[in-house]
Amino acid sequence: MDNTLYRLTEVSRIYRKGAREIPAVRNLDLEIREGEWLAIQGKTGHGKTTLLQLLGGLDRPTAGQIDFAGRDPSAREVRARSLGFIFQTFNLVPTLSAQENVEAALIPLKIHISERRRRVAQALESVSLADRAQHLPTELSGGQQQRVAIARALVKDPKVLLADEPTGNLDEDTRDEIMALIESLWRERGLTLILVSHDSAVVRHAQRIGVMSRGRLSTRQDTRTQ
Repeated sequence: MDNTLYRLTEVSRIYRKGAREIPAVRNLDLEIREGEWLAIQGKTGHGKTTLLQLLGGLDRPTAGQIDFAGRDPSAREVRARSLGFIFQTFNLVPTLSAQENVEAALIPLKIHISERRRRVAQALESVSLADRAQHLPTELSGGQQQRVAIARALVKDPKVLLADEPTGNLDEDTRDEIMALIESLWRERGLTLILVSHDSAVVRHAQRIGVMSRGRLSTRQDTRTQ
């Protein structure tokens, strides 16, 4: 049975700066299986974040095709329901509590408020923050803020979790705690996880590692068994 979730065919993303063309991703072919954990490394400016944005439907290719289970990942419905995002800077709304930040991910789905609250409570419990639901981001540590961001990404029960340098703003001990949490959630939920990081201590957790260099991706298969 074909369990390919993503299929990228000759995908390029070219940015234009005046008369110059800057190829961030070049003629990329890639398949990602359902439930796989792919980590992407690479130097700054070599296209790894651009690739993650393409996979997450936050950007569109200049050329080529991205197939996500037969659909376009940039479609609003796909992004709202199937894709969860974690960012280095957490991207929490500073005036909203942890509960409200997580709940914001469900509002576009038009879920009844009682069901939203149930799912938010469950999501915060899954990241060990049930007792901090009413705290503002400024009242939380960096690691706790990232846990809120993880809960926000997972509360809509996505098929894919896309993480862009999720431990980049954390100290080593907190980094290890967050990576242990992400790994346990990946296993428990059967998520497809695509993670960008420059940190080899983070990347080594993945099943498959890809390296972006000058817009091209090379991968080595299954660094460990699942």
